[in-house]
Parts: sequence; structure tokens; C-alpha cells
Amino acid sequence: MKKIRAVATRIAEKSVFFRNILRKTLNILRKIKYKLNTLGVKVDDNIIIFCSFNGKSYSCSPKAIYNFMLNNDEYANFKFVWAFDKKDKYDFLKENKNTLVVKINSKEYQKYLATAKYWIFNYKIPDYLYPKKNQVFMQCWHGTPLKRLGCDLIHFDNVLNTMKGMKKRYKIEALKFTYFLSPSKFASEKFISAWNLKEIGKENIIVEKGYPRNDFLFNYTEEDVKNIKKKLGIEQDTRKIILYAPTYRSNQHEAGVGYTYKEEVDFESLKEKFGDKYIILFRAHYFIANAFDFEKYKNFVYDVSKIDDINELYIIADLLITDYSSVFFDYANLKRPMIFYMYDLEHYRDKSNGFYIDLSELPGAITETQQELENEIQNIDKNFKYDEKYKRFNEKYNYLDDGHAADRVVEECIKFDRKEQ
Repeated sequence: MKKIRAVATRIAEKSVFFRNILRKTLNILRKIKYKLNTLGVKVDDNIIIFCSFNGKSYSCSPKAIYNFMLNNDEYANFKFVWAFDKKDKYDFLKENKNTLVVKINSKEYQKYLATAKYWIFNYKIPDYLYPKKNQVFMQCWHGTPLKRLGCDLIHFDNVLNTMKGMKKRYKIEALKFTYFLSPSKFASEKFISAWNLKEIGKENIIVEKGYPRNDFLFNYTEEDVKNIKKKLGIEQDTRKIILYAPTYRSNQHEAGVGYTYKEEVDFESLKEKFGDKYIILFRAHYFIANAFDFEKYKNFVYDVSKIDDINELYIIADLLITDYSSVFFDYANLKRPMIFYMYDLEHYRDKSNGFYIDLSELPGAITETQQELENEIQNIDKNFKYDEKYKRFNEKYNYLDDGHAADRVVEECIKFDRKEQ
């Protein structure tokens, strides 16, 4: 089956016609299967289904909302269903009250989709899935956008999608939303335009209450920091921690593997210059499928790509290095230093997604070469200040994040909805 998928992917990469036919056929077949598997299933007002990054992790706003409700007696009669790709890895959640774990895309998963009153997701769902009229679909999304999305794309270099096809899929999904979470006025405006919500009369579905995913950044304890370092095996290391979290490149894809990432950082040079002062936690984007071998950088570079919740990495990191990932919006809540390593800036700006904001607003230096990156790391301890520019950034993009967003979101989207019933 893997070989068949790899061959089909290679053909799809080269032929838009074949890709469209394949997707339409699969969508029809999956829609029929879903209808048959859920025939006669009625909606239960006390069931919620959660899913993060298409079942890849236990993280982000769905996790924050779940934990808030789990620890609130007002929702003691709810059943919570989590959907994961690797179900067995998350069986520990079944120890929590009223919590069930299912495998994503399984027959059981589809039955709970048809049964659950509330769908709480942070990523796009397949085209064939549509909530019923009496179901509530909360799209949490997964970050303030720097990169242009959906209907806002001007140019696009994705090897598996055309711009026209991508915009069509965003429009299809927009029709499904009941609520769309937003952390700021800026993000609200971009989500409305990216999903073309005004055109379909849905601009009022935006819930601008802050990001539940960032609540942990205000509520964590020193005990959390110690436990996370212990889990990573670095609790005895006195060196400072750099979190390197680059995003994926939509034009880097390998049939049968998925999106890949080519290392563009000279870790050997970094180890030579900073190995006595820093360690690096390398966090690949969740799209990235290829493995990384950092054995020759042992005790300097740690691959933490399999850590589910990036919040755990934020709170132990003294410095963030990223490129075009939205992680810096969240990390800025900690008011710690960051550096942007944009070695392919011209291509990403002019031929790939492009940006929503002027890069001069970023609360950290932009570097395009290894030497510039190393110079910034060298100077960061001496030069970093939480200055007026950084404050303005947080006042514009993170002003609603305060550790209580999950409370406000549940009040608006679930508690209020139940009052209306």
C-alpha cells in the first residue's frame, strides 16, 4: 500500500489533472463510507471530540480547552473523546475522568464525529467531513499568521497543490465553521480574508478572546520547568538553551515520505563557537516526515521534534531561533530574546507564501547567513532588552493572552451555546 501511495503521489506531483481526479474520487468514496458508518447516529449534547494537528499530537488549544473543562465541575457530565493517529501512545488520557481515546479515521472515530455535539480542532479537516446542522464546529487554528493563507495567497510554490485548488479548499471548509478562534484584531482580519468569511456571511463567527494554547505560558511553574528538563535528560546541564524551530518548505516534498527539511544551519560551526555555553533543541515542523541524525552533535543538539506540546520547549528555552513559523508570536509572551534565520528570505517572500506583516515589526534581528546568525547569538546576552519595539509587538498581537483564554472561549462557545438550547 505504501508503494502504491508513493507512485500515486509522484504522478500527482507532475499532473494536476491526475491529482484532481484522484482527490475527487477519494473524496466521494470517503464521503459514502462516512455516511454508511454513521447512518442513524444521533447527536449527544454532552459529547465533545478533540483533535490536534490531524491526530499527530496532544497539544495546542484543543488540549487547553479540554484541561479547563476536565477540571471544572460544571462539565462533569461531559464525555471527552480524543482522536489520534497513534492511538496507543495516548492511552494515558483514559485515566482521566470521562475521557476516551480513538484512532483517527477509524470507524469508531467516525461514529463519535457523528455523535459529538462539539468538534474542537486546530487544523483543516478532510473535505468529505461536514458537521450536522445541530453540531458545533470550533476551529481553533494553530497560531497568529505571518505567512499568507488560503484566499490571501498571491503566489504559491506547493508541489502538491495549485493556488486555485488551495483557495477552493479553504472556501469549502469555511462553510463548516460555527466558531473560529482568534488571539487579536489583526489575526481576526486575516482569518476573515483567508477563509473569505465575509463573502459567505460568516465574519461574525470569529471569537476574539485570546489563544487557549498560550494559557500555559502564563500559568506554568518552576516545577514544570524541572520536569520537562528531566524528561529531556538535560536537568543537570547548566548551559543555556536555544530552541531552533524552523517551518517547512512547501516545495520540498518526497513521494512516499512527505514534506522534508534540508538542514541549512551549520551545527558544526555552532558547536565549535557556542558548545560550552549553549545546547540546541531542534524542533521540526509537524509536517516534516524525514528523520534527523544529530549523533555527531551529541550533547549539543537534541532532536525534540517528537515532543507533543511545544509550550514545554518554550518555557525552558532562553533563546528562540526561527524563520517564518508562527511560533515567535507565542514565544513573545515570555518576553525572551529571539533571532530570525531567514536564509531563503527572497524566495519565501516573492515566490512562496509571502507575508502579512512588515518584517521590520519582528521583535528580533533578521539574519540571512550563518555568519550573521552567529554574530547575533554572540551578542544576544549583552544586547537584549525587552524594549519599546518588543512591547509594541505584544500590545498589537498578544494583548489578549493572559492565562485565562480557555475560560473565555468555553464561556462563549460552549456554555453560551447550551443556554441557547
